Amino acid sequence: MIGRVPRIAAIFSLLLGWSLAARSQTPEPVPESAKPTEEARPPKDEADLRRWLEIMVAHHRFSLEEVQSATGLDLSAIRQALERFDIVPGKTPSREAGNPLLVMPYPGGRHPRIGFLDGAIRPQRETKVSVFSPWDPESYVVLDVPEAIWSNLGLTYLAHTHVPTVWTEQDVELPKLEWHRGKGDSWISERRLPNGIEFGTKVMPHADHVRMEMWLVNRSEAKLTDLRVQNCVLLKGAPEFAQQTNENKVFSGPYAACHSSQGDRWIITAWDPVDQVWANPPCPCLHSDPRFPDCEVGQTQRLQGWFSFFEGTDIHGEIARIEKLGWRQATTSR
Repeated sequence: MIGRVPRIAAIFSLLLGWSLAARSQTPEPVPESAKPTEEARPPKDEADLRRWLEIMVAHHRFSLEEVQSATGLDLSAIRQALERFDIVPGKTPSREAGNPLLVMPYPGGRHPRIGFLDGAIRPQRETKVSVFSPWDPESYVVLDVPEAIWSNLGLTYLAHTHVPTVWTEQDVELPKLEWHRGKGDSWISERRLPNGIEFGTKVMPHADHVRMEMWLVNRSEAKLTDLRVQNCVLLKGAPEFAQQTNENKVFSGPYAACHSSQGDRWIITAWDPVDQVWANPPCPCLHSDPRFPDCEVGQTQRLQGWFSFFEGTDIHGEIARIEKLGWRQATTSR
């Protein structure tokens, strides 16, 4: 999902095949011959192993094969660790009313799309967080923030493999990074590119919404222009929203929204200043794609983002309510 819809139309026409297999809710035994993916990231130590297994299995209900794809560990070691830590699917603390929405790093190992998989090979987890539904602890969406950044230099960053970036054209492989904790319940992802451009995202969960802030610092040698960003909300993990169509979606100003199969629940996202809103049915996903102002050398530019769930049918009334909250104002520092 790179660039504006007109830019990707030609690519979509060549890559219309996609898998329709739904995600498994319950881990099943898999053959010992299963192999990890290229994006596998072995845990650093026992504490890291336990943390990731809780995220993968207890919360995301990964199969053993998916855990292996994410960690590179052999299946017997995974089984032993799950037994040692007493980790089973769904064994998590209940969310109390008024507590922030559950947000955590997306662990990889399970592709966050249903279709158009050729357009997102080797998805990287350092830009992705899961936001779990307030109605169903098994249901979640994946925020890819950012999925891509364009500039006058070309495709400056991409969170998966698809079309060439300025770095792949130079045979430069960017290092693998991870989210880290900010203040309170927030999560932060930051990266410095080889030419000195720095960018990052802060995700801040609240009881009924998630605030986001993205920044870009120009430490390169020249002014940056045409700073378009793609921020993606991937719906595969929330089955009631995962129909591969745009008939269940509404676009209004910076807001992109998707209703459930019953029409009485909504997912809403927005970014400011917005460049375009759209959706990609095969994935399926929502986009409110912003644009950074031009950035002089040494300057920092910021974007503000919103995500929320809504239960009801008056989506335009809910958007009007959100608009009055002042979410476009800058958040506090990291």
